Amino acid sequence: MIDDLRPSLPTTPRQDWIGRLLRGIAIRIGSLAWLPRLLPQITAIDKFIQRRTSGRWSILRVACLPGVLLTVPGRKSGVPRTTPLLCVPHGDSVFVAGSNFGGPTLPVWVNNLRAAADPTMLLGGRPTAITAKELAGAERDEAWTVMVALWPNYAKYAARTDRTIPVFRLQPVE
Repeated sequence: MIDDLRPSLPTTPRQDWIGRLLRGIAIRIGSLAWLPRLLPQITAIDKFIQRRTSGRWSILRVACLPGVLLTVPGRKSGVPRTTPLLCVPHGDSVFVAGSNFGGPTLPVWVNNLRAAADPTMLLGGRPTAITAKELAGAERDEAWTVMVALWPNYAKYAARTDRTIPVFRLQPVE
């Protein structure tokens, strides 16, 4: 199921060229320092697209990048909260980062995930129970290297903030 998150391989040189172009544009836009101000609108649009297409399309997929809809209950309210996230498929799991575009505060989903007993992510158009592990030390450093290779802006986000950006491994429950 994690394979569904990997952008499909281009079948023609033209598709490969278009994919590289769209990814390059997304990386350029993602590096803009003022972009976090539009995060609520971007998130709302992306959630709408993913719900209407059962997770088959998203803003990230249009840019030839993998993404997930992560749902965790609010740590205080218990109300399920869903957030679209860039993810990095790795083996039978995915990595996600609480970067908040390099902002000074953690995204709300990070603390909710830390406290969550039953997080889910949308895989293959259906909610799938997952385990979430926050990575530390050498394990985090290795994951970070893999993540920066896909999304170079993570390095820019880390340079913008004094906090350590948390990295999580999300794995479907067998």
